[in-house]
Amino acid sequence: MKAVNMTRVALLGDGVETARTPMERTRGLLGTAKLPRGGGLWIVPCRSIHSFGMRYEFDALFIDREGRVVGMHPRFRRNRISRIFWGARGVLELPAGTIERTSTGVGDEVVFQAAGGGSR
Repeated sequence: MKAVNMTRVALLGDGVETARTPMERTRGLLGTAKLPRGGGLWIVPCRSIHSFGMRYEFDALFIDREGRVVGMHPRFRRNRISRIFWGARGVLELPAGTIERTSTGVGDEVVFQAAGGGSR
């Protein structure tokens, strides 16, 4: 699916996968060599993340039920634990540099679209 920052009119990713089951959420990006530009992982529900065992940095956007960014970690480093974002519905993990490249900030609206263009 696609993730679009509607506030900045910027594509965050067009190859975003979803992790919903406990096993998918636990695995997350572990075991991947890198996250290609345009790729991403929407982990829902999720209010906090860790990067133990990760091989690379990534960007993380914590998004609430209304699609607003309530927290973020640009270039989240390996072997770290994020703070808890109590208002978050989930976290969108993106290639490092995506937040900076798209000027995404707290309060921005993010919309998820199916491959056919419909919103979620």
